[in-house]
Amino acid sequence: MGVENIFKDEASEEKGERARMASFVGAMAIADLVKTTLGPKGMDKILQSTGRGREVTVTNDGATILKSLHIDNPAAKVLVDISKVQDDEVGDGTTSVVVLAGELLREAEKLVAAKIHPMTIISGFRMASECARNALLKKVMDNKENSEKFKSDLMKIAKTTLSSKILSQDKEHFAQLAVDAVMRLKGSTNLESIQIIKKPGGSLRDSFLDEGFILDKKIGIGQPKRIENAKILVANTAMDTDKVKIYGARVRVDSMSKAAEIEGAEKQKMREKVQKIIGHGINCFVNRQLIYNFPEELFADAGILAIEHADFDGIERLGLVTGGEIASTFDNPESLKLGHCKLIEEIMIGEDKLIHFSGVELGQACTIVLRGASHHVLDEAERSLHDALCVLSQTVIDSRVLLGGGWPEMVMAKDVDELARKTPGKRSHAIDAFSRALIAIPTTIADNAGLDSAELVAQLRAEHQKEGCTAGIDVITGSVGNMAELGICEAFKVKQAVLLSATEASEMILRVDEIITCAPRRREDRM
Repeated sequence: MGVENIFKDEASEEKGERARMASFVGAMAIADLVKTTLGPKGMDKILQSTGRGREVTVTNDGATILKSLHIDNPAAKVLVDISKVQDDEVGDGTTSVVVLAGELLREAEKLVAAKIHPMTIISGFRMASECARNALLKKVMDNKENSEKFKSDLMKIAKTTLSSKILSQDKEHFAQLAVDAVMRLKGSTNLESIQIIKKPGGSLRDSFLDEGFILDKKIGIGQPKRIENAKILVANTAMDTDKVKIYGARVRVDSMSKAAEIEGAEKQKMREKVQKIIGHGINCFVNRQLIYNFPEELFADAGILAIEHADFDGIERLGLVTGGEIASTFDNPESLKLGHCKLIEEIMIGEDKLIHFSGVELGQACTIVLRGASHHVLDEAERSLHDALCVLSQTVIDSRVLLGGGWPEMVMAKDVDELARKTPGKRSHAIDAFSRALIAIPTTIADNAGLDSAELVAQLRAEHQKEGCTAGIDVITGSVGNMAELGICEAFKVKQAVLLSATEASEMILRVDEIITCAPRRREDRM
């Protein structure tokens, strides 16, 4: 007698072969989706939301594309997750990690079809990934001691990162911006102190790096437009005249003079609050909330610059870079830490007026102002620049550098191939498959550039048999080029993260032999 189904009506399960197929197919579909965005000639995707605004995002950043998708397949979600972690951890290589994981699973599918047990495949993949990592470690370059060479390494990494993005036309300019901004951080990875402001208009080439902090606000009427040696109080407090704030309260008066008295009392309360704030000895007051006309007049009379409605992100950053704390009560001035900067003035960018804080306490702070044709271009430019900044700030800490353009994959594949030949038993098939999956990355780079990938990869493999080879795919000339001469470099940390994350994710999916979909919980059941 067959076992009755133990699950509720709407739950479903897939076992064995079917479960594995569903996992493989989902993961490979995700990899194929972002595959075309890989490399300097990768194409972009348009993501259109079905929400009210029908917002459109144009991007070729793997993590951004995958983050925006609503996916049902559980294995595909694992790949989305690794690309997100890659983005948070090192900032770049989000597409590579998904493509590599997808290729590993494609190879694993063939091995499973050839009756090799998933655990054997996993053990082979483990050996291969360890061997590949050691192959890279033998070839890394580290110029941390020589600051000139290290700076040129950073420039090369920035240019390589940006060459697959929208900024590739002006990559010299933006690589310089990114390197300058990261060098100011002096080894910190806190990108909070690099602020990016987007202003439509002009072309991408008009973007610039400004030392200091720019707040996207206007200076109020009748207030000083320029303040030297500013003492800044950053606050989050209500500066509307203190109305009777009891919900649904009514005040009944029998004459107009009584109403005037209430109003006078409110004004007096506000005046006292403003006096307390002025008592801190400040000459600039930045508030997260609105500042109504009356307190604004009082500040203007005292010669204090009052900036209202600075967004929360703005005041958090401003507090960080000027060295001040965000205050909400003003009773004991001695315990409050004020922010300082040398000069506050109003500047124009395009048509807009902004407030510029220069000579701030945190010397690392700087602002990158991006200009561009439209909001879509600016959003994509910001994502590209953020990737470059992340990679550079990680490279400053871990200064090991590799060549790019498919060179690391060929180096790893060559060593993994040798390991496969030495390994007895079925594991050698898995190790061999790992090497084929690695070669898929240079193949994809060549395919996306419209080149003959089979021919190029075969030439590359032959080149890599020579000792000290620096050959990779040069998509500009469409041939095998010398990566050292072309200055195409990548951070070791990015490559290592791609290799390890992709291997672990494919292992996880390989272990699956059953997918159980739970029935949704009904509301009535809770009664």
